[in-house]
Amino acid sequence: MDKSALFQPRCPEADVELPGVGTVRVRGLTRAQIIDIAKGTNDGKDMEPLSLSWAFVDPQLTEDEVRQWTQAATFGEVETINKVVNELSGIAGRADKEAYKSLPDESGS
Repeated sequence: MDKSALFQPRCPEADVELPGVGTVRVRGLTRAQIIDIAKGTNDGKDMEPLSLSWAFVDPQLTEDEVRQWTQAATFGEVETINKVVNELSGIAGRADKEAYKSLPDESGS
């Protein structure tokens, strides 16, 4: 095995159709990104914009652009994207905040 392969990004990606908008491409988040999100501030208010800014591949969105999008999008549209990202990240089936909280901090606790 080539050890360098361990350090190459390999998050799965998927296309998601947003009715009336078009197709976007998103990817799963790395474990490190999920841990960073779990450490979020503002009682989790920044968790979604941060995670989705990392997850959007095409188009790429900043945190502020994600906030703009969520102001215009339906709840179901955002939930669809979140569901796909959680599935690609390997945390599907768990309540989002609880999945993030269950991860140990960097000290391993």
